[in-house]
Amino acid sequence: MRILIIGEGGRESALAVKLQNDPRITKMFFANGNATTDVIGQNVNIPDIKDLRDFAIKEKVDLTIVGPEAPLVAGIRDEFKKHDLKVFGPNQKVASLEGSKAFSKKFMQTYGIKTATAKVFDSYNDAISYVQDHEYPLVVKASGLAGGKGVVICDTREEAEATIHDFMIKRIYGDAGIRLVIEEFLDGFEASIIAFSNGNKLFPCIAAKDYKKAGNGDTGHNTGGMGCVAPSPEFTQEHYADFEKNILETTVNGLKAEGFSFKGIIFFGLMVTKKGAYLLEYNMRFGDPETQVLMALMENNLLDVIQDCMEGKDIELKFKDEKAVCLVMCSGGYPRNIETGFEIVGEDRMKYSKLLYAGAIRKGDKVVSNGGRVLNIVATGATYEDARKKVYEDAGHVHFDYGFYREDIGKF
Repeated sequence: MRILIIGEGGRESALAVKLQNDPRITKMFFANGNATTDVIGQNVNIPDIKDLRDFAIKEKVDLTIVGPEAPLVAGIRDEFKKHDLKVFGPNQKVASLEGSKAFSKKFMQTYGIKTATAKVFDSYNDAISYVQDHEYPLVVKASGLAGGKGVVICDTREEAEATIHDFMIKRIYGDAGIRLVIEEFLDGFEASIIAFSNGNKLFPCIAAKDYKKAGNGDTGHNTGGMGCVAPSPEFTQEHYADFEKNILETTVNGLKAEGFSFKGIIFFGLMVTKKGAYLLEYNMRFGDPETQVLMALMENNLLDVIQDCMEGKDIELKFKDEKAVCLVMCSGGYPRNIETGFEIVGEDRMKYSKLLYAGAIRKGDKVVSNGGRVLNIVATGATYEDARKKVYEDAGHVHFDYGFYREDIGKF
């Protein structure tokens, strides 16, 4: 088989590492890839969907796996399907469950999916009026894609007004913020559940815990993810039963009612409160950095799982009875202003963990940073502390100028 993986982060590195030793795979291409995928297969610089389509035709690609959300929202599966090219991922309409928070919130409300109370706004004045006498804190979300950064928890009216102005008037995230979702604040802990879809049923993985804030103790700006552990230490069997009844099953019912059949991934971003699990958002692809810890623990052959889903077969997911920790090392200034081009050294001194490059590329015999989240360090162990010790010991050997990471990933 010849496989094309679209994306260039740690998620794509984790998928590549999981697939690399499958004897059925004769060639892997990565668009655009990174310093890990560069040695597993062939990186190709193809940003446009139609060019990717032409490349897949020319290279006789048997299966395309889409990592990031943007190509799915832009309709890559629809374009590939015209030419009988197989894509593991939803079509453009179904991808709107991630691409538009307004669309997904309406879907949740229509089908009784347990979620926070919310209103959608297209008018700046209406949004400003709404927050005048609201109970705080509340949450302001850009409806469109904002790279995981378009969500602000506002503690005061002034902060809410400023955020609405930033999103709708200043357009700090472009068109993503011209429509807003303003919803009640839920107090609890977050959990991530990734599920495989075979077009009829959803098959959930174990829950993971993502660390979104840039600083220790969950302080600072929201990011795309500073680290992750699996299984989630806080997510109990009781929480799972609540999720299954009030979110998973109702989502399946909604997908069927809308005719949203797809073969791919649906990601449930949850907030677990004293009143149980609530759905914050859908992602319609593998999470990052959740994929890194799930692939480290998954016992199944990933290609078998994907092929069975593509053929509409039921699957049984199995995971090691271990703990996994992923630490994300970032460029100085992330998630705001960053500088790139710094050499990364020390991988050869690592003893216990797997290094997965993300925002890093090879230049000659060097690896240099070229993004905000530069690399991931992943380890497993019998306990969270075992895995955590491995990750942080190895992190002490890896260096690039101005790089930083949280010191409390996997510490509860």
